[in-house]
Amino acid sequence: MLGEYRITGRGAAEIAAGIERAVGAGELAPGQPLPPLRELASTLGVNPNTVAAAYRTLRDRGVVETAGRRGTRVRHRPATAPRESARVEVPPDGVDLAAGNPDPALLPPLGEAFAAAAAAPEPVLYGAPDIDPGFEALAREMLAADGVPADALAVTSGSLDAIERVLAAHLRPGDRVAVEDPGWGSLLDLVPALGLRPVPVALDDEGPLPAALEEALDQGARALVLTARAQNPTGAAVTAERAALLREVLAARPETLLVEDDHGHGIVDLPLHPLSGATRHWALARSAAKAYGPDLRLAVLAGDAVTVDRVRGRQRLGPGWVSHLLQRALVHLWRTDAVDPGAVAASYGRRRARLLEELAARGVTGRGRSGMNVWIPVAEETGPVARLLREGWAVAPGARFRLASAPGLRVTVSPLDDGAARRLAEAVAAAVRPASPRRYE
Repeated sequence: MLGEYRITGRGAAEIAAGIERAVGAGELAPGQPLPPLRELASTLGVNPNTVAAAYRTLRDRGVVETAGRRGTRVRHRPATAPRESARVEVPPDGVDLAAGNPDPALLPPLGEAFAAAAAAPEPVLYGAPDIDPGFEALAREMLAADGVPADALAVTSGSLDAIERVLAAHLRPGDRVAVEDPGWGSLLDLVPALGLRPVPVALDDEGPLPAALEEALDQGARALVLTARAQNPTGAAVTAERAALLREVLAARPETLLVEDDHGHGIVDLPLHPLSGATRHWALARSAAKAYGPDLRLAVLAGDAVTVDRVRGRQRLGPGWVSHLLQRALVHLWRTDAVDPGAVAASYGRRRARLLEELAARGVTGRGRSGMNVWIPVAEETGPVARLLREGWAVAPGARFRLASAPGLRVTVSPLDDGAARRLAEAVAAAVRPASPRRYE
């Protein structure tokens, strides 16, 4: 069952640590089953409760999963596995459409912003407020203009950091979390790594389907994480009508923790339709990564007072605060209109539209309402990804983004011009069978 690897150890911690090391080293492969509790206990000469405790620890750490009658097996994306093992290697002279990066030509230069931030007359010392006053005032103003209550704010190191902190502030290992399916791969990795259990919610171009959300909550989901705009990987954006329906579902379950990700701020021209305040505990994270560059590790987090207080309190015990240099640099970028959201959105919109048109002309259906990605439903992923790689195109297999939904390919349009879109569409049409489901499930 385990090939050459042999599990060893006498105590639960020792057994768990050995298995975790083996997964990280690649000696235990993703999807590989572990021995049944009693069998391993007999082999090691320990009580079955000891093995059960070891497996429970690994499950809480996101290393293994329980698969009903199939027993316990290594997760397909275990938290300890090297992340590069799931990457698509771009061939020499190939085009990287898999990494999900913004177009560098649309990112503003940062030198002036950081020079302005560093010109502050006094250094920030221990004991200073964790949020720069200028940043707090401007962030509150911008959020309020989009209909987001902004009385309580925090600053985190990006969207995923914000989401992790909010989930950790309210949930415990074993709790269920409703997530979009297909959805952001990093979030789908994070949830089980926190010991939480993801529950898939199907979506269409207007966001999560209300009936699917209701079903997930009926299954015991205590939290919902959704993307407001530029959903990764499908490009969905929540409309006013869909937001109203989702609010109705959540209003019937006010104890649900609501987490919204507005990472598309600054690169989309669709209005935000927030659900903020639909439940007792909620948070909305707005990241700077897509509009100003992934290395600007900063997001503003708005939420109810209890949630934000918990996040800031735990943050004080760890990193303390997010650098005021980053905060002041972003304020400078905001105030100088360094990014024109309309122009950026139009640029990505033209690339998405051109690729979708070229695909449709060849009988291939794609989806991409906002943001920088196009989702292409396919019958299966391995063959098309390999064939496109041979043609010089690196696209992301949908398995990175799926739980129960149908296969697909994610294509990031940032590197595409009109000619490249046409050539890519020809290559995709040759590599896949056309598929055109009405929703992503």
